Amino acid sequence: MGQAGPVSIDPTPDRLDVPDGAVRASAGPLPLKAGDTTPERPWPVRHLAPKIADYIARMPPVWVEGQVLNLKRWNTLYFLTLRDTDLDMSLSVTAPAGAIAPIADRLADGSHLVVHARPRFHAKKGDLTFAADDVRLVGLGELLARIEHLKGVLGAEGLFDADRKRPLPFLPAVVGLVCAQQGDAEHDVVSNARARWPAVQFEIRRVTVQGPRAVPEVRAAIAELDADPRVEVIVVARGGGSFEDLLPFSNETLVRAAAACRTPLVSAIGHHLDSPLLDLVADLRASTPTDAAKRVVPDVSEERARLVQARTRARAAVTHRLAREQAALDHWRSRPALAQPTTLVDAHETRLHTLRDTARRALHTGLVHGFAEIAGLRAQVRALSPAATLERGYAVVQRTDGHVVRDPADVEAGDALRIRVAGGELAATVGAGPRPTGAAARASAR
Repeated sequence: MGQAGPVSIDPTPDRLDVPDGAVRASAGPLPLKAGDTTPERPWPVRHLAPKIADYIARMPPVWVEGQVLNLKRWNTLYFLTLRDTDLDMSLSVTAPAGAIAPIADRLADGSHLVVHARPRFHAKKGDLTFAADDVRLVGLGELLARIEHLKGVLGAEGLFDADRKRPLPFLPAVVGLVCAQQGDAEHDVVSNARARWPAVQFEIRRVTVQGPRAVPEVRAAIAELDADPRVEVIVVARGGGSFEDLLPFSNETLVRAAAACRTPLVSAIGHHLDSPLLDLVADLRASTPTDAAKRVVPDVSEERARLVQARTRARAAVTHRLAREQAALDHWRSRPALAQPTTLVDAHETRLHTLRDTARRALHTGLVHGFAEIAGLRAQVRALSPAATLERGYAVVQRTDGHVVRDPADVEAGDALRIRVAGGELAATVGAGPRPTGAAARASAR
């Protein structure tokens, strides 16, 4: 694009008639440059507008690409808006019917065009338009090539990696649904999901799913549902369509917005041959909206059947385990060591009883012999004991000092004596009569 030179003006004085009390431009010539204008010395609109038109008129023509919006024909001119597919920016374009004629039968809202146009500024209205002299329709091959290139770029960034994909919740309470304002996708998802799990709830955002407004509306709906803490999974559904209809779902802005979504995302575009990039970045790709409903929520009847089957298998496993353990227990119990465990100790018990009886007999015999020996010794001791002699009639005569009197000469008349017999003791006194001596004394003593 060429650059215009410095803006200059006619130095002829230009005065303005203004009512009293208003800001009045100072007398004298207008400023030569825009940077020289001040509140006291402004440029009037009639002075600025032609300069802008002149500046823009010096710009060279440029090739511009965009998506067609609001296509209309008036006599020999076509009027359309060329919109950017990523940002909400657009330009007004006029093109002669001759330039549109080769592609008129294929041109419609949503088509991608490359136009060669020159900018024009309408000073009276202050509008900027582009006058096209060459219009080219972006073909499917080129669009496919661009999508493949974008696919490679996003894939190199890791947006399609499997480790980025998050598992869907088993039983989401609230499902976010992005679908067309009118269509069967909403009915297919909601009816099939509630048929499988009646308690599921939906947060539905109805948007435009094709054309120039599809990308910003779908992106805003995804962001809104992602910000809702109640939503556990988001489904983007569309009931199929042509390649051109599905182009918004391969838009880089939309794909990156889906990749940045923190909530698990399901792509259910419902296409057959073409695969939009949204399918690759989504956490789960469903072939149709109905398939998405089956993937998002479980079937209550199937879950009940699985529960019954699992319970039956668990019961059978427990029964089999008990039977196996009982068989093993019966096997071990049938072994002799366990069938009659006392067999191991019976021989020891018999031997113990034999030893006990032998020891008892030996002890008894020893005691009997001991008692007999003691009795014999006791008889001998008793026979030799002085008490036995006394029992035979003998007596022991003692003086009071305990000395035994063996001879009559050992006492005197009047001495007190103690006479010990078998039955006890007697007290006696020696008389004054003659005391025998010798054999007579001993005889007398006996």
